Amino acid sequence: MAGPSNPPATMKIAVIGQSLFGQEVYCHLRKEGHEVVGVFTVPDKDGKADPLGLEAEKDGVPVFKFSRWRAKGQALPEVVAKYQALGAELNVLPFCSQFIPMEIINAPRHGSIIYHPSLLPRHRGASAINWTLIHGDKKGGFSIFWADDGLDTGDLLLQKECEVLPDDTVSTLYNRFLFPEGIKGMVQAVRLIAEGKAPRLPQPEEGATYEGIQKKETAKIDWDQPAEAIHNWIRGNDKVPGAWTEACEPLQKLTFFNSTLNTSGLVPEGDALPIPGAHRPGVVTKAGLILFGNDDKMLLVKNIQLEDGKMILASNFFKGAASSALELTEAELVTAEAVRSAWQRILPNVLEVEDSTDFFKSGAASVDVVRLVEEVKELCDGLELENEDVYMATTFGDFIQLLVRKLRGDDEEGECSIDYVEMAVNKRTLHMPHQLFIGGAFVDADGAKTYETINPTDGSIICRVSLAQVTDVDKAVAAAKDAFENGRWGKISARDRGRLLYRLADLMEQHQEELATIEALDAGAVYTLALKTHVGMSIQTFRYFAGWCDKIQGSTIPINQARPNRNLTLTRKEPVGVCGIIIPWNYPLMMLSWKTAACLAAGNTVVIKPAQVTPLTALKFAELSLKAGIPKGVVNVLPGSGSLIGQRLSDHPDVRKIGFTGSTEVGKHIMKSCAISNVKKVSLELGGKSPLIIFADCDLNKAVQMGMSSVFFNKGENCIAAGRLFVEDSIHDEFVRRVVQEVRKMKVGNPLDRDTDHGPQNHHAHLMKLMEYCQCGVKEGATLVCGGNQIPRPGFFFEPTVFTDVEDHMFIAKEESFGPVMIISRFADGDVDAVLSRANATEFGLASGVFTRDINKALYVSDKLQAGTVFVNTYNKTDVAAPFGGFKQSGFGKDLGEAALNEYLRVKTVTFEY
Repeated sequence: MAGPSNPPATMKIAVIGQSLFGQEVYCHLRKEGHEVVGVFTVPDKDGKADPLGLEAEKDGVPVFKFSRWRAKGQALPEVVAKYQALGAELNVLPFCSQFIPMEIINAPRHGSIIYHPSLLPRHRGASAINWTLIHGDKKGGFSIFWADDGLDTGDLLLQKECEVLPDDTVSTLYNRFLFPEGIKGMVQAVRLIAEGKAPRLPQPEEGATYEGIQKKETAKIDWDQPAEAIHNWIRGNDKVPGAWTEACEPLQKLTFFNSTLNTSGLVPEGDALPIPGAHRPGVVTKAGLILFGNDDKMLLVKNIQLEDGKMILASNFFKGAASSALELTEAELVTAEAVRSAWQRILPNVLEVEDSTDFFKSGAASVDVVRLVEEVKELCDGLELENEDVYMATTFGDFIQLLVRKLRGDDEEGECSIDYVEMAVNKRTLHMPHQLFIGGAFVDADGAKTYETINPTDGSIICRVSLAQVTDVDKAVAAAKDAFENGRWGKISARDRGRLLYRLADLMEQHQEELATIEALDAGAVYTLALKTHVGMSIQTFRYFAGWCDKIQGSTIPINQARPNRNLTLTRKEPVGVCGIIIPWNYPLMMLSWKTAACLAAGNTVVIKPAQVTPLTALKFAELSLKAGIPKGVVNVLPGSGSLIGQRLSDHPDVRKIGFTGSTEVGKHIMKSCAISNVKKVSLELGGKSPLIIFADCDLNKAVQMGMSSVFFNKGENCIAAGRLFVEDSIHDEFVRRVVQEVRKMKVGNPLDRDTDHGPQNHHAHLMKLMEYCQCGVKEGATLVCGGNQIPRPGFFFEPTVFTDVEDHMFIAKEESFGPVMIISRFADGDVDAVLSRANATEFGLASGVFTRDINKALYVSDKLQAGTVFVNTYNKTDVAAPFGGFKQSGFGKDLGEAALNEYLRVKTVTFEY
């Protein structure tokens, strides 16, 4: 039997430092088994003890709070005596801001180690993180070194590096790497010392730099530099001390925060901000403040601090005072008092928190911001604030206003201005947005381009709609990308995301009559059908996927172990990013909802291109998404040409997924563009020629009823419409007789009339195609039993049509009409396999159907039919929980059901060794 392993070596340690970093190092050293004999930290500030001292006092460890360690360059004897009495074997200095005399540094037998947030010898000095960013270093990191009498010049013990991201700030670099990995590094360094394995590597002088402490007076921006250098200066001083300039007339001091070089798609259009010495005036836009370097390239600043210390959104710089204060409800007043108590706990030196109490002027530090955010989360049912929110509303009164707006789901930037087209229709007044929707605002297209959207019932012009241009796509994608990478959408919890989608569904339900009326007006949908299906199923879809938001889970997977160690492998399902959704004109709102609900539930952002001929419900949806509290930039809507806007979305390098419903021809082109551009994900729901097989042993009454629905539902403008009916010989003639009888009962007319069965075709070009389609059927020898002509009345009305004697070689037997045209072919009694062969002899495979009372036959046929959906003794029975999508040239990928989520997610595998 093997003997016991040697216990880990432990030491007596003195911890000299401060802040949460010092506290975490202290806690980890104690967990490692070391004895912390004393903690030396800074004196209390504004009556508040440092976190390191507080933690040590809880554990009964001696805590010392010397205001200074030496006077006139000499160590204070009483300080040295108190230190020596502890008998420390090692000094650990995590984030120490005081000058420690060498009598203390050299006293322990192992000496002293210090943490420094740079890759020494680069950036020696106290502002190392700032200078890492200011110099535009591509690599950052930290060093742990043996203290000597120089300034960060001692021998190196351990270093770790990380990539510096283009938009990193001091805070992001610290929180992402320097804080968590630095704590581990300090503990690892102590472990190496205890084991006698710690190296002492002399620092090279090659590449050594020393830069002074960044102070407010030295942080003024030099404008005679390229944009990247200005960006580096701003982010290197963000949040402390803050890069500033003088601007405006009269001059005022402005401090800039949250800078980025990611200006893709931004156009410098807005109010000019004069800046003395700058290459060009700044421009205040809806995205923020655009600044220019001497190379004429742009950078974007999102936040500005005014001279009085108030932080505002840069986009609001010229908007003056904030809108009037909200009047709080009784419940909100209770919440406000609970938050006031939280402020009181965080600010113990403030006798009473009043509306004018300033969080930071009352002594709060960055650690208190984190505490306040967490307290609000507890008090407000998980509401996710950002640290930035506290800096934006520093007084208690402003903070409560901001908090209540977020709780109500109101946008913190105020109400969106909407230029409605108003129209009195269907005993109500419609309010219809008609501009592009980009970044949470309704805006004109580039060049103010517009087009007319037509009412198919009478051919009249409904209104002029903004016609998106390629530059508008770039703006919308940039807004969606920013919302995904930097906005609140990616930071809120999945459950809160679901809550917003539920709210959106509720708003759609509140506006369902208006939405259905717009659908009837713009698409010719029969109003009663629009209420039930176009709008009703859209609401159901958002509710269904809202419920999925917090149930998107990965899994743990057993893999071969890395003996003698072990492994844990898990998967995460993550959103893919910016998605482009291109929708057809037959169900404008429902097709939007089928794709967008799954897309948003998965956590993505979206640019939606509605069909050019039916844009109005998509734009109304955009308005409702804003009212629901969906953050700006998450949803963007661009009416316009498919060849221009759809093409640019397919080609755009920042779009990571395309969801498309439309023709097979266009789908193939999109798939090619997606492959060539950036190998983006794509799901396609394309053309159909769905077979419906009706056997003689069916319930004939039901078969006639459902056969009619399979073809004439939504005027035949239905992707799963039965493109060809195969009727068994012995019932063929009776089936046709009953169908014609039912067709003659159908009322064709105004879709807003409650007794209308059949409205106008969607648009004039489609009506002309149906005319050509039927003329081709007659020419090839099929029997036109009824219909086949345009109805002589205003609008785009086409007669419900029935063809019989359709042979397999005919054009109408193979091609989709996408209209109210029933194509009937016979098949011999009992010849199941032959009719299956004929039904499958198509490159399409979206849907199919079978009518029979024989369960064995039904199962056999449903097994053999090559289609993504098979209906048995029913038709058109889709449901939000059931996956929907085609086979073969009807496309791939699914809408609806759990399967649809996977179209908008990517799976990441993570493997741990332990």
